[in-house]
Amino acid sequence: MLEIEHKFLVADDSWRQFATRSVHVIQGYFTHGGGDYSLRVRIVEDREAKLSIKSQGTGLSRSEYEYPIPLEDARAMFREFCGTRIIDKRRFYIEAAPFLWEIDEFGGANAGLVLAEIEIPSEDAEFVKPSWLGREVTGDIRYLNETLAFRPWSASQA
Repeated sequence: MLEIEHKFLVADDSWRQFATRSVHVIQGYFTHGGGDYSLRVRIVEDREAKLSIKSQGTGLSRSEYEYPIPLEDARAMFREFCGTRIIDKRRFYIEAAPFLWEIDEFGGANAGLVLAEIEIPSEDAEFVKPSWLGREVTGDIRYLNETLAFRPWSASQA
């Protein structure tokens, strides 16, 4: 499956009034895939788990494959394979028909970082940029979740 998305820093908290729901997400990253891919395990609301493989890249488009796995298997993978390479965030959803904005408010070592993502059907698809968006960081590897797991945002701000 191909994922096409734009990623932005968030300029202020005015987006909160538009959020319709949120979920707690914990992601653990396995060791690097030699620069070709990232492998992660994700637990959402401590109820469901998925294993994901994503191609690397700095553009708008990346291959992504995601599979549901048993919650206990995900917990074991966190313990056995992820070490400290953990992302802890609350994901908020904002409907902007026909698209959906996902706002990630990070905790832990990435506390203070807030990113907005929008998935689009094609690289040339147009969308409205809300006033609460900051600088676009699509393609900036410092803001990939995998990078944030290996080198937290707080470390890059020091």
